[in-house]
Amino acid sequence: MANARLAQTSDLAGLLALFRASDVSASAESREKTEEIWVETLARDDLAVFVSDAEDRIVATCMLITAPNLLRGGRRHGFLENVVTHPDYQGRGHGRAVVAAALTEAWAKDCHQVLMQSGRKDPRVHRFYEACGFVPGLRVGYVARRPAHPA
Repeated sequence: MANARLAQTSDLAGLLALFRASDVSASAESREKTEEIWVETLARDDLAVFVSDAEDRIVATCMLITAPNLLRGGRRHGFLENVVTHPDYQGRGHGRAVVAAALTEAWAKDCHQVLMQSGRKDPRVHRFYEACGFVPGLRVGYVARRPAHPA
């Protein structure tokens, strides 16, 4: 059975290996920059990175971001990002374990909901998120992309 845990400082190399093996966007390139980002991530109370291990490596991860909210009775916002499962370990419960851990943490932090977006077209990905408790179509997602030459 797959289990999830909070990521630790020593997990950076394993996460970067997972990202390289998976069909996700490029990660930060320089080792110095990735280490800087990782230290900042782990130091924040409003971010939690969950991982699932198998065969002495990280095979799934996701990040929960929580934010204060003046609406919804003051209950926090939750955002799920960077959900990744190694292609060789998909369908074995590792992705579900990290998402379940993130949702448990969100409810413990009194989030009123957790928002998650997916740009993937594969219907299996959407079935996975629905099986994890996400309901499609309740909101419309919009993305503003960074301009090539910001002012």
